[in-house]
Amino acid sequence: MEHLPIACSLSATELPVRREQMAALGRDALLRARVESAHAELRFAAERGIHARVLAFAAAESECCAFLTMRVDAVPGAVVLSIDAPEGAEPVLCELVEAFTPRQAPATERRAGR
Repeated sequence: MEHLPIACSLSATELPVRREQMAALGRDALLRARVESAHAELRFAAERGIHARVLAFAAAESECCAFLTMRVDAVPGAVVLSIDAPEGAEPVLCELVEAFTPRQAPATERRAGR
């Protein structure tokens, strides 16, 4: 199995734009975010256009952070973004999830280990 470097390929000008997109998606639709070890699950309200936005984010983020594995699922009432990180990338995963979390939104749940 090929090990990809734990690095983001976004430029210094692209990164703030991506972070704002993530914050906007979080403000608009984030219901809950949970991080457990090297796995994160973000649930977004299944409102008009949200599924497409989450899919677009996952596709774009997979390009710049190829070391992360992302999956988007539609479930009743929600769009679920699942993200898996390799060993050693847990801090990056937490930072990524926190970028979605609006200041006044429900707190991100964190659990050590599985």
